[in-house]
Amino acid sequence: MADAKVIPFDDDRSRGSRGAGSRRRGTAEPLPTGEVQPLPVRGAAAREDVPATHESPKARGPRPTAGGGGDEHGGDGGGGLERRVAGGLSFLRRRLTGDYEVDDFGYDAELTDQVLMSLLRPVYEKYFRVEVKGVENIPAEGGALIVANHSGTLPLDGLMMQVAVHDHHPADRHLRLLAADLVFVLPVVNELARKLGHTLACAEDAERLLGQGELVGVMPEGFKGIGKPFGERYKLQRFGRGGFVSTALRQGAPIVPCSIVGAEEIYPMIGNSKTLARLLGFPYFPLTPTFPWLGPLGAVPLPTKWTIQFGEPIPTDGHAPEAAEDPVLMFNLTDQVREQIQHTLYKLLVQRRSVFI
Repeated sequence: MADAKVIPFDDDRSRGSRGAGSRRRGTAEPLPTGEVQPLPVRGAAAREDVPATHESPKARGPRPTAGGGGDEHGGDGGGGLERRVAGGLSFLRRRLTGDYEVDDFGYDAELTDQVLMSLLRPVYEKYFRVEVKGVENIPAEGGALIVANHSGTLPLDGLMMQVAVHDHHPADRHLRLLAADLVFVLPVVNELARKLGHTLACAEDAERLLGQGELVGVMPEGFKGIGKPFGERYKLQRFGRGGFVSTALRQGAPIVPCSIVGAEEIYPMIGNSKTLARLLGFPYFPLTPTFPWLGPLGAVPLPTKWTIQFGEPIPTDGHAPEAAEDPVLMFNLTDQVREQIQHTLYKLLVQRRSVFI
């Protein structure tokens, strides 16, 4: 595989050289791989922490399934089975005939809600047993930027954060994650990431999503965070040059700090084979107590207990748009977000009883 080029989130690239995008309906064509470009700009469209776990009742009622759901109690009475079968066949027909929609970023809301989240949910609920705190700090509407720490050798923390918002936010919000271009040059992974609503981690795409009132997630540590050795766990790496703060200031979107505990231990990285990383075009090649020594079995993550806590939002709408170019302000806000995440990480680490309980 060709070397992947990582595009920094705060890279100020020209917007004028990109071609026109289009809204696609039910396309079966794979998105291009290779060099990834951000999507074109077509104009902007438009309390107290209460822990929530997967066992908590949902304020918005039962979540629909690909089969159309049964009655509100989940039973099969009153034709519930027939409705689920009919709903499943209808879903399959739409997929086969192309009678469904994806947006300009490739996000497929129906497939995400009814299939992809259903695949991720058992890992979230049963394997990592994620506990969510402070989800009410995420705004119920409008654009907002969630900034989280990044760790774990493989980016499972981003996916678990996405499930946490999807399943626990009372306003049924969906998190649109910003990812490195390496994600979009990997076969299969590229398509799945687009379907889940992920897009390139660059200012242009982030601003466009925020301008459309979307909830956007970013992990500014990037590969420095996810690929750090086990001995540096829960010590935040540098948050780039403040590109995420600049983007939030331009759109007047609040910044919601997010701290994730538990991901650091799923693949304890005790070494890094730089030679293999160069050959494969990866930013690092992890060596753990089980991988690659145990083969495919070594790629199974350890079943650690996770906690995801969303902090109080930091408003940015009180600043003028030109404040996005003020380096002092960007540094201060970046440092404020980083310190809040780090402080919460330490607090959660003190509170947890065990890595696995």
